[in-house]
Amino acid sequence: MRFIIAALLVLMPLSAWASTVLVTGANRGIGLEFARQYAEKGWTVYATHRRDGVPESLAALQAQYPGLIIVETLDVTDHGGVDALAKKLGGIAIDLIVNNAGISGGGSATQQFGQLDYSTFQDVMDVNVAGPLKVAEAFLKHVAASDGKMIFTVTSSQGSIASVNRPGLYYYRASKSAVNMVMINLAKHPKITERGILVGLVAPGATDTDFMAEVRGRMPLGDPKERVAGMIAQIENYPRDGVTRSFEWDGEEIPW
Repeated sequence: MRFIIAALLVLMPLSAWASTVLVTGANRGIGLEFARQYAEKGWTVYATHRRDGVPESLAALQAQYPGLIIVETLDVTDHGGVDALAKKLGGIAIDLIVNNAGISGGGSATQQFGQLDYSTFQDVMDVNVAGPLKVAEAFLKHVAASDGKMIFTVTSSQGSIASVNRPGLYYYRASKSAVNMVMINLAKHPKITERGILVGLVAPGATDTDFMAEVRGRMPLGDPKERVAGMIAQIENYPRDGVTRSFEWDGEEIPW
């Protein structure tokens, strides 16, 4: 009987048994849509933001999904604050972390060679690279205690070295290449492999959000609902073969 139950657990879709997700940068755009769609699935969602008060977007989501949306303040660059939240949530198993919080450093106009602002460059690296790693480190025990055992980071095809054909977005591109390497390293660590934790990378492509407006300006882009639904599908179907890959929302693998 035990063997039958174990086999059924392997065959069951992830959404049928995993129930808790922590989403960073959940007050707008991709993060907000992740929080919304997981709540729709009946998951408990720890939705984090770095504002002074609860953002209206998350307050509205709490009202729509009472009991499923728990809003927490979290600045991923405040490592003491990350540790404090992990301690506050001690004993709570988290099936999935979605490292979504990120900044662009501005659009192409502010990332021109010869006029680079290195303090902004450092800010981008602190949020986009060190932030996800610190969250993974602080919440390792929470993930290890869960059934899902997953840590996913939202990356971008802009981080693909093989795809670069013209200069631009120095800060942002570098940060996504770097976070890819950080997560590949993490996936190989004994504390991850011995606990059976899956570390993965997913990307939304160019999506119609305030974030993309900062980078490119408003133009026809992908629907956030469609893109997040696609990324959730990639998370649920991510290969558990020990190889860390980067997938677009539609399943296309992004070259390193």
